[in-house]
Amino acid sequence: MNIFHVKLPKIDRYLILVLCFLIASCATINKKEVSYKNDSQPGEIVFSYLSSNFTDGKNTLLLLQNYSGPEKAEPLVKAYTNEISQLFEEEILSLATDSDEQNKANRLRHLSSKQATALFALFPVDAAKWIKLVSTYSQLEKNDIYEAAVAAGLDPSLVFTASASGFPNTATPLINSIGLVVYGHSEDSTASVRYMAADDIHWKEGLNLTWEPIYGSFAGSIVYLEANTTYDIEVDIADANGNSITHAFTTTTKPNSPPIDPNNIHYLSAIYSGGQLDLEALNISGNENGYAKIIGDGQTIEVGDDIIAAVNIGSQSYIMLENLTIKGGKRYGIHAKKAHHIWIKGCNISEFGRKAVDIRSGVAYSSTTSDSPINYDSAIYLERSGIAVIEECEVHSPNLGANNWGVGHPKGANALQIWAYHDSDEFRGEFIVRNNRLYGAANHRFNDVIEGRENFERRGGFVRNSAIYGNYLAYANDDLIEIDGGQQNVLVYGNEMEQGYAGVSIAPNMLGPSYVFHNYIHDLGDDRGKEWTAIKAGGLISRPAGKTFIFENYINTNRNGIASSNVANDSTYWVTMKNNIIVNRYQNNLVGLGIYDKEKYYKSEFLNNVIYNTSANRDLVEVSTESYFPHPLNNDTDFTNHLYSNETILLPIDSEQLIPNFSRIFEGSVSNSTSQISRVKFNIDTLSKFANQTKYGSPLLINDTTMVLEGNLWFKMPIDYNFTTRTVVDLTYELEGGTEIAGIALESDNSVTERLIFKFAGHQDYGNDFTTSDTNGGRKSIRIDVGEYRIEDATYMVFILDNDVSKSENNARLTIKDVTIFEDNDISFSNEFDHQINIGL
Repeated sequence: MNIFHVKLPKIDRYLILVLCFLIASCATINKKEVSYKNDSQPGEIVFSYLSSNFTDGKNTLLLLQNYSGPEKAEPLVKAYTNEISQLFEEEILSLATDSDEQNKANRLRHLSSKQATALFALFPVDAAKWIKLVSTYSQLEKNDIYEAAVAAGLDPSLVFTASASGFPNTATPLINSIGLVVYGHSEDSTASVRYMAADDIHWKEGLNLTWEPIYGSFAGSIVYLEANTTYDIEVDIADANGNSITHAFTTTTKPNSPPIDPNNIHYLSAIYSGGQLDLEALNISGNENGYAKIIGDGQTIEVGDDIIAAVNIGSQSYIMLENLTIKGGKRYGIHAKKAHHIWIKGCNISEFGRKAVDIRSGVAYSSTTSDSPINYDSAIYLERSGIAVIEECEVHSPNLGANNWGVGHPKGANALQIWAYHDSDEFRGEFIVRNNRLYGAANHRFNDVIEGRENFERRGGFVRNSAIYGNYLAYANDDLIEIDGGQQNVLVYGNEMEQGYAGVSIAPNMLGPSYVFHNYIHDLGDDRGKEWTAIKAGGLISRPAGKTFIFENYINTNRNGIASSNVANDSTYWVTMKNNIIVNRYQNNLVGLGIYDKEKYYKSEFLNNVIYNTSANRDLVEVSTESYFPHPLNNDTDFTNHLYSNETILLPIDSEQLIPNFSRIFEGSVSNSTSQISRVKFNIDTLSKFANQTKYGSPLLINDTTMVLEGNLWFKMPIDYNFTTRTVVDLTYELEGGTEIAGIALESDNSVTERLIFKFAGHQDYGNDFTTSDTNGGRKSIRIDVGEYRIEDATYMVFILDNDVSKSENNARLTIKDVTIFEDNDISFSNEFDHQINIGL
């Protein structure tokens, strides 16, 4: 080969370099602004970027090399530049929305394994769909597709199961619910549900099943069922062309207690003489016809720091523990590994877990030589175990309180630790945690109260078909409930949660659907008073891909209702959030948001929620306007003024907003009715000076309903009343002479809080003003709707005659009589709507 060298003049060489630069740069100079608001998967982002900038003559490689779209797609653009260019030019990227089967066959026929890897990586949420397309239409061998999927970072269990062929449809009963999964249909179908008890004659409507994109199924739950009852269920699946098929199931919910083998009942006093209760060593187990039952009869199981678990179940199965009092255990109060059919009832567990020997940078270690902080110690740890009930237990007082986020991720003990991934598929999931009290203390907190292991894996946490309901959970420096990982038909409902950094964590949901409904989440905060959000979500793209339904919860917190949380640098989440009431108190940057949806995934929906920030006096949200449709009363101050600290609130609602099988319609009459009146009776023995406000004078009691104040004085009296949003204080007063403040206050301690003072006479501008134009004489009646002032835990009524003048100049005399407290249940909104439903517990 002959090579000719041509030497150009210096100026020409510079000119050619400039021209080359301009030619190479033209793809970036003329790039258009692209809207990515509905493009959350990297493949959608890249397709939008190329489609908007590509014209005849432009080079897709140059466009990709100069990519300037959302950062989440950038690593994949760099990793698969050539493959993406080919996929775009061969019109394969657009097949995601192409319904023409011939187009799919023609374009995928010559797909390479590297292109397949790029496809699977670009569409993590729809990976199952792409695996199915590639398996059906390409000429790649199954092993090539498998390797391409693994190279893209997908779970190998997805490979060749995308169409769910060979997967049986399932109806999995718990005690009060049934989880459904139906395979083999297309995403654009609709899956409606009806059900009835076998001895009934009327069908009830269930909530439609939702599309689950990982295995390509429709899944969902039927809730609020009766225990030990047989149900008939029909799922009608209609495709986009109107063709339909019905799947029928008959299944029986589990009983409220397990079958017990009468010959396998053991009282603790007969089998325990100290140290560890080791069921493996005692060879105690049952079978499917009858559980072995161990009953506490007065003794306490107590062990020292040298024994891993106070009670060792091991791999024994069909075990019921009832009414045991357990103290100690180096790591665990109760521990099982690879067991199934475990029932733990009425146990009291405390003083478990390792103790801090060394504190480094605020984190506890069990020894000065240990490399690992103390973490994952638990009152109950059912490790790689399945089918279990934990009910009516009290868990408290771990040996170690967890650190807070101020020194890094909290580490320390949990009340319950769950890993429901048994080795055998038939025993996975089916955990029920109900009616327990699980709590730390203000300065001695759990890490998570309920923690799931392997959070970032589909086999992690509760896995599937599980329920957490009726529990009280409090005092955590991280999450109060964590269901991260596998979440198919995992239900969290009817729980009261307070005093945690976050309420319920669903980050990430790797399968779905999961359901968070009818919970009361309030007064969050770690041991510093810091908090993040009531519901924590994220990781849809990085750890795909499940949906969560959030229904009819009452959330009352300082910071956020639902908020993004990074999971592998991804804060995308997919929810339908409907009929919730969310009250937030703070207002700042990313603080006080009812909804904080950073990525604004286009399939999420926020429907008919009441969201109210008490500082802003309106809703504060960071959400796509296309997905946000608030309740009609969302900014009605007459309604929102009543929203605080009740575990249940009535929400007026129209019929079309009812959620089948979930919404609880209030059947009672609440219009124009007043509850029984509580009369305040004065007693000189219970009156005492309030704060340091009394300068002179004392109260005079005419009788137990009439009090006279003379002087410059504030006196308090204890009251016992459960204040709500509809509490009213009614009284009669008469003032003689002039004063600065005449009124009452409702306080929870012995210090003055201006917002809790109700002034009905006086010339000083202080407190809530209930004065009238005639303030210097005459008997008057005062009605104070104290529920509007967010009085949550008042323990004192304070009687005030404040007049900072000398005693000789003070001629004020205040008479207070007939003080009553009652609930005004007149709901003026009820006539505007079809129903009222219970929100919260």
